[in-house]
Amino acid sequence: MRIALAVSARRIFKSLKPIAIVAATLVFVAGATAPALANSKYAAIVVDANTGKTLFASSADAPRYPASLTKMMTLYLVFEALENGRISKSTKVPFSKNAAKEPPTKLGVRAGGSVTVETVILSLVTKSANDASTAIAELLGGSETAFARQMTEKARQLGMTGTIFRNANGLPNGAQHTTARDMATLGLALREHYPQYYSYFSTRSFTYNKRRMANHNRLLGKVKGVDGIKTGYTRASGFNLVSSVSQGNRRVVAVVMGGRTGASRDAHVADLLKKYLPEASSRAAGGDIVAKAESSPVRSLVAAFLPKKNAPKPSARPDDESDVVVDDTPADPEPVVVEQAYAEPLAARMADIDPVNTASINPPSGWAVQVASSPSEVEARAFLARTNKIASSILADASGFTMPFNKDGVTYYRARYAGFDTKNAAWSACNALKKKKLDCYAVKQ
Repeated sequence: MRIALAVSARRIFKSLKPIAIVAATLVFVAGATAPALANSKYAAIVVDANTGKTLFASSADAPRYPASLTKMMTLYLVFEALENGRISKSTKVPFSKNAAKEPPTKLGVRAGGSVTVETVILSLVTKSANDASTAIAELLGGSETAFARQMTEKARQLGMTGTIFRNANGLPNGAQHTTARDMATLGLALREHYPQYYSYFSTRSFTYNKRRMANHNRLLGKVKGVDGIKTGYTRASGFNLVSSVSQGNRRVVAVVMGGRTGASRDAHVADLLKKYLPEASSRAAGGDIVAKAESSPVRSLVAAFLPKKNAPKPSARPDDESDVVVDDTPADPEPVVVEQAYAEPLAARMADIDPVNTASINPPSGWAVQVASSPSEVEARAFLARTNKIASSILADASGFTMPFNKDGVTYYRARYAGFDTKNAAWSACNALKKKKLDCYAVKQ
């Protein structure tokens, strides 16, 4: 009896063995996608750098903390300043007390000291020096806060609609966020727009003050064809990496954010590159994938925050006084998605961009100049703030306000300036705004 049972058991085990193997395989496959399923910080994207086609995406448009990936935009503006002749590689970058006290990683330059622009570049792409980031931001922007605004404006011009910068180095700031897609866009833009400087990202190490500083991107020299770009880490962000690889005529940019460890992040990026590079096109689409837009700050803000769909822009004030939504950009496939955790900070961020006193009830009587409308009061106020900054002399005697109205069941907010006694005065102000490339029309309250 025992022998018969043993034989039966062996037969059953043999019949179940293939099933066990399949089950084990499924567990392994599930583990391969675990970052997307179990890690709320995870996001990733792979983009064909020849065509701009997305080859892979997971949470690519969800808000994430950039950490030191922030320095990619800092470097973009440095390269722009070099190209425009504002600075040279040998220009001295002074370190203020504010810059010198930034936490590691850092160059360690004392307050009052200085290094060259090229040293700053090398320290950013290798050691990811926080003090050098702040120092160059203060040089180019006057202050790091002003420079961060320039960073955000440039992000809008490049089509990075999900990014807000609040500093130049990526040190923790709850109001600073980006997306994997935006970081891929920035990676593409750096190479396309500044190929003469892009090779800095492949620097394996450099020496400063007799100290050798190695590049944090460990895929350089380990994965064939990798030529940059940048790593990043904070406790809130997890381990981030933007990487570019070229093999033959194929080129892709891969982004992984929120890795649990540097090693697992690197391995995941390497796997993505290996899998999707063969799927990339070997022919360029012609022209840059990321447009090198020259846009005013107001147009940049509009492109980021005002409606992009069903947004008519009449050349003159409509007879029925329907509202104009100012928008010079093509319709995007999808609006920016902001998770609940970011919703309130986003409103706060928009409200504190060059604050302007506004009112949304009991608007002034008389004539007004309308500059935009938006389904968000915060966005309408932000547009007023930016308009006020660019055209402060024109609007010196006017007061900005927002006024809600309903259209097709949706509440919109008009962004207007009041304080004009006559129609001619309002139209005169509007014409002056148009000379500054600001769309508007005059309306009686």
